[in-house]
Amino acid sequence: MYFCAVKISIPSVFSIRSEKEFNDAALAIFRHQAAHCAPYRDFISHLRVDPLQIDSLADIPYLPISFFKSHRVISGIDQEEITFSSSGTTGMVQSRHFVTDLSLYEQSFNEAFARFYGSTEDTCLLALLPSYLERDGSSLIYMIDALLKQSKHPDSGYFLHNHEDLYKKLSSLKEKGQKTILIGVTYALLDFLEKYQIDFPELIVMETGGMKGKRKEMVREELHELLTSGFGVKAIHSEYGMTELLSQAYSSGHGIFNCPAWMKIVLRDTNDPLTLLHTHQTGGINVIDLANINSCSFIATQDLGRVYPDGSFEVLGRFDNADIRGCNLLVQ
Repeated sequence: MYFCAVKISIPSVFSIRSEKEFNDAALAIFRHQAAHCAPYRDFISHLRVDPLQIDSLADIPYLPISFFKSHRVISGIDQEEITFSSSGTTGMVQSRHFVTDLSLYEQSFNEAFARFYGSTEDTCLLALLPSYLERDGSSLIYMIDALLKQSKHPDSGYFLHNHEDLYKKLSSLKEKGQKTILIGVTYALLDFLEKYQIDFPELIVMETGGMKGKRKEMVREELHELLTSGFGVKAIHSEYGMTELLSQAYSSGHGIFNCPAWMKIVLRDTNDPLTLLHTHQTGGINVIDLANINSCSFIATQDLGRVYPDGSFEVLGRFDNADIRGCNLLVQ
């Protein structure tokens, strides 16, 4: 069945200021994608849901994230400008996100990062992301590349396994009192701290992911205690993002994430995926990412979490047998 599409005003997604504006945009995008995203349309049809009868956010179906491994999830007929792919071990099927309009991703990460961390122009941005740099198709590397270009600081840049250079750089930046953000994959940050320790209280340390098979998984509290002690900071920041999304949520400590205005987390019952849960309960994480206008904005992830009344959320782990992924997921 083919449904009438609703024309979407892209700038309105990034100018959302209220719950009503979010709900109106989400319903419009849902109807658009129900008509133009073939995998999502088929999924909805199998659920015997009539999109024209959906008039509440609570009734929108969420596409299982595994569809990004097996289907071409695009809303429309435009060709992709770039294809982002997930990380994974050898033999694992990768998720693919076909992005037909890179400007949506660029506006999303630029506005979200600026909201949480301010302008990158006067910030020294250091990236310790060896596993991402050593493969193609990383949406995180695309974002960091862009942020590095925006930074006016001459010391901004990537680090692979040159930990001594990173230590010297951090020591120099501390001495100068320079605003600095160190973004690192979790295992690489721990590798660095095995050789070097630094007391840099003003440093923002942001971990972006798990161990990727390099180290034993750790509970968040244990991991963050090691990182705060090793870098001499009060809290560890985190990013919650994934290949299938064009938006990221950020945590400034204690594992509590906040979304930009065009992104929302909704929980589902682990035994009945069509039933949504209230705040403070534990359930499967559903993501609404309105920047995903040209793919699918309503995704049922394999993550477990808890949502709080103010819209913030916590990631508690993963469903049994779920793939190890590149986004920020820690065993709780």
